[in-house]
Amino acid sequence: MKYRTIGTDPKTSRTVSVLSLGAMRFGTDTDEATSFAILDRYVEAGGSFVDTSNNYSFWVHGSQGGESEALLGRWRRSRGIGDEVTIATKLGARPLEPTSTFTLNVEGLSAKVIREQAERSRERLGIEKLDLLYAHIEDTAVPLEETVEGFAAVVGEGTVGLLGVSNHWTWRIERARSLAARAGLPGYEVVQSHHSYLRQRTDRPSLRSADGTQGVVTGELLSYLRTEPQLALVAYSPLLAGAYARADRPLTPGFDHAGTPARLAALREVAAETGATPNQVVLSWLIGGEVPVIPLVGASSVAQLDESLAAVDLDLTADQRDRLDAAG
Repeated sequence: MKYRTIGTDPKTSRTVSVLSLGAMRFGTDTDEATSFAILDRYVEAGGSFVDTSNNYSFWVHGSQGGESEALLGRWRRSRGIGDEVTIATKLGARPLEPTSTFTLNVEGLSAKVIREQAERSRERLGIEKLDLLYAHIEDTAVPLEETVEGFAAVVGEGTVGLLGVSNHWTWRIERARSLAARAGLPGYEVVQSHHSYLRQRTDRPSLRSADGTQGVVTGELLSYLRTEPQLALVAYSPLLAGAYARADRPLTPGFDHAGTPARLAALREVAAETGATPNQVVLSWLIGGEVPVIPLVGASSVAQLDESLAAVDLDLTADQRDRLDAAG
């Protein structure tokens, strides 16, 4: 395994594996025994960065979420897992009522929600301090100053370490960080967005915004991260839910554009040269890029996890990386 440090303050920074494990389906779609086996294998391989949220996975059984956090708490206690594994969680997108469908009726990012839901997450996870807490989605109904101060308050109380932000426009990330810096408060140090080798269109209206899809890595965000190297980028859904490898998992309409066939051809060419799978090439491309990325992978079996773990040791040549970058 390889590692990197996220965060700049020695009191809150964490050394984490360059491959993160997503626990979204643990405790719902993925049963407890299988979830425990995947987690055990991940830690055995040196993995140390597990991701969840307080709303995972409400849509499976029509709940408000919390099943994933609760499972991770049981796993930690049963295995004696302590500070060696960084667990990141999120708040803000938990539905206010049990539901099995997408809803805009969510808790949001008020100071009250941040304090209360951070406490609920700590209880489910069975930990005294959340290593990394994300703002899961934007909340334009709450003044940004209140959100910034709310997150800073839980850090100041010692119940949260690092702060992160997910599914936000770049300008709102920068505005929140600037507000925190001017006030001398801790701000976001990790950005979690959707990122993969194939480029997704972001210009079409989404359910949350008429301006397009929030939370997808764009050239604007990459440019911002180049000038702010202290910000870590975590990429969720890097393997596109199996679309690189499975004919029964077609690409979503957002990838239906002229650049996709060329990039797929380059990806398959490099995979053939290296003897690796396309999934492994995608993960290696992300980990070793000019803007380093921590891919966040899911797994429903130990075999799936092992495929992703092998990508950590796959080193692409400069020529291979150049061809991948130039395609499409």
